[in-house]
Amino acid sequence: MSFLQIASLLIVLAGAFGAVNYLFLKLPSAIGILVVSLMASISVMILDVLIPSLGMADQVRTTVTSIDFSDALLEGMLGLLLFAGALHVKISDLRAQWRVVFLMATMGVALSTVIVGVGFSWLTGMPLLVALVFGALISPTDPVAVLGVLRQANLQKSLETKIAGESLFNDGVGYVVFLVLVGIAFPHGDSHGGGGLDGAAKLFVQEAVGGALLGVILGWLTFRVMRLIDDYSLEVLITLGLAFGGYELAVALHVSAPIMAVCAGLLIGDVGAKHGMSEETRHYVEAFWKLIDEILNAVLFLMIGFEVFAVAFTGDAVLAGLAAIALALFARFAAVAVPVMLLKPFRHFSKGVIPIMTWGGLKGGISVALALSLPEGDWKPLILTATYIIVVFSIIIQGLTVAPLAGRLGREPELM
Repeated sequence: MSFLQIASLLIVLAGAFGAVNYLFLKLPSAIGILVVSLMASISVMILDVLIPSLGMADQVRTTVTSIDFSDALLEGMLGLLLFAGALHVKISDLRAQWRVVFLMATMGVALSTVIVGVGFSWLTGMPLLVALVFGALISPTDPVAVLGVLRQANLQKSLETKIAGESLFNDGVGYVVFLVLVGIAFPHGDSHGGGGLDGAAKLFVQEAVGGALLGVILGWLTFRVMRLIDDYSLEVLITLGLAFGGYELAVALHVSAPIMAVCAGLLIGDVGAKHGMSEETRHYVEAFWKLIDEILNAVLFLMIGFEVFAVAFTGDAVLAGLAAIALALFARFAAVAVPVMLLKPFRHFSKGVIPIMTWGGLKGGISVALALSLPEGDWKPLILTATYIIVVFSIIIQGLTVAPLAGRLGREPELM
């Protein structure tokens, strides 16, 4: 199938499944599309068992595997989704929460990677370095899933900023950690992370710091250009060019494209909106990026549902995946609780912060994409199966219950 045919099919199915969810299931839009997509996939599998002569499962599997989910997300959709998410987070709000956001996005990701890696290695007998790669790809919370749930949860502002800010930045940091560990664990693969620990440290600095600098520079230049223009359609187009072009430039320069997209989005959404746009332009820019966010969200969750055809489920792998759910939740708890405990002597936290941020740390398409991007090997099918099980559990079970949890625990006033 051509790119246009694949894109058309995805849009048609996302719209159809979204309508089914809206009319019958009435779940939050993205989660509902994932549920309907999974139900359709399982139905095809059951029909294939009952009437094998149709060969439906093989046809769908061929179509699904022809779509490179990893490339489609990591080098296409992710830049737009991160940019759109960052546009709605104000720098002033983030500055007030920067300590906890920074610690969770750095120390938290590192803690979670080690806990999941060591635990999964012990559970499965997987070599520790390979298990740490699994820990790195499953540790970041997915900003796409998290920000979608936040819209439903109606949290207090400070807690919403913590969750949104951390999910935007730990995604970029987690991706860099993943690249570093892949370079060490698979030194003959396509990764740029070879060269041992020395090379890994240099890669981390190059990716993380380089991505942030590139995002700020491109965002600032774009803001200066937009100050000279008062044409909302052109300014919307310029922001789209920043998200697309900046992401591809970051990939070409081997710096972190996710961190670039977040930094550029934060600058345009705050400084650019205040000082570089008219009221009319602000309205159109916000509406355009909200629409882009919702459309890509729908397509992404649809694709996650159909990726079940790319996963080789075996009894042992499913058991390992179910055990990994508990492991990932414990690691997430540590990633939240340790930074909060470290900062508690210096500031007040409401009692709901740790449970809400632990349960609200949803995994998503980024983890699946990273698992699919691993070099072929004996352990890749197990990693992919465990990742898929964790992601589906996280989006459906945690995603549907975090808003009620937040309603019970996240309403009390919180001091800054």
